[in-house]
Amino acid sequence: MSNIFYITQVQIDFGIISTLKEECNKYAITKPLIITDQGIKKAGILEKALQVLSPMAVSIFDETPSNPTEAAVAHAAKLCKDKGCDGIIALGGGSSIDCAKGVAILATHSQELKNYATIEGGSAKITDKVLPLIAVPTTAGTGSEVARGAIIIVQDGRKLGFHSWHLVPKVALLDPDLTIGLPPLLTAATGMDAIAHCMETFMAPPFNPPADGIALEGLTRGWANIARATLDGTDKEARKNMMCASMMGAMAFQKGLGCVHSLSHSLGGVNPALHHGTLNAVFLPAVIHFNSGAESIRKENKLIRMANAIGLTTQDDLEALNALKSALKEMNSSLGLPNGLRQMGVGEGMFDKIIDGAVADHCHKTNPRIASRADYAHMLEQSM
Repeated sequence: MSNIFYITQVQIDFGIISTLKEECNKYAITKPLIITDQGIKKAGILEKALQVLSPMAVSIFDETPSNPTEAAVAHAAKLCKDKGCDGIIALGGGSSIDCAKGVAILATHSQELKNYATIEGGSAKITDKVLPLIAVPTTAGTGSEVARGAIIIVQDGRKLGFHSWHLVPKVALLDPDLTIGLPPLLTAATGMDAIAHCMETFMAPPFNPPADGIALEGLTRGWANIARATLDGTDKEARKNMMCASMMGAMAFQKGLGCVHSLSHSLGGVNPALHHGTLNAVFLPAVIHFNSGAESIRKENKLIRMANAIGLTTQDDLEALNALKSALKEMNSSLGLPNGLRQMGVGEGMFDKIIDGAVADHCHKTNPRIASRADYAHMLEQSM
């Protein structure tokens, strides 16, 4: 077992869910609320957690939607207060973990949820009153289990980020066994989400060498194992490495993301049925092309270093750019992911609304080049 303390405590091992009750005791959680979804319940993973927690008084919210909404957060927060819960266990993918972070806020703070959103100036309003949270991810993609943020669709339809160090889970239990048998397309989409995090945070301009190193190592592990994990859902070594890539991408993206996520967050708000990781996979080639013109990308040979991380030998920026774009498109195709936005039902008539959200998104300003509306339109066109 590896026991890591960077941003928060992380425990990685097959079967590590068996320590869940011990972790609750450590943080004085006696009446936990489990935030999960119907898929996790049907897969038997919820029952596995309940067996570990017995005989604790556990409350359950198992209606997390594929993209967490303010309505779901409010419903779960009411249950949390009604049952007198003193802590939260997030059991599931990024949606359940983000939903749990929203509940941790809403169950202990008095204002409307949107008032705590980052772009509304709400980060400073999130205090240490938030309920303690333990995260048990069941997918390898968002890395929300080690992140300070959550993405939630609020009542007015915007997909907003909520960020505070108080929202970081007290501990993340990474159990690769929980991802065994995850459907191939979901494995691919969440895996590309992790790869997007590693690549985009590495391109972000803030100076953070440790984050850059973590991002590159996460990219190497993710790229080498995503096809294996997708093609063989029982490949335990591949599953473990994908969970590592997911965790590392999120550890690194504390320095910031960029236009991939600005666009994905916005489009995910316009059409919540679209999977975030799939959108990231589709947007990556166009955004890397746009970012190639940034001075920080050229100065630090970031394109060449990313190409090296996925096993490509390139001599200059242009060669690296073309190799990365080709490799990403080929990987998406080989994994069975869409080859463009049009295949996902996105049309040019949606561009203005997508761009409105992208320029307002919290990731917009941490891209290595600040994109104009025309830049975003061009990226959308390239991604069709």
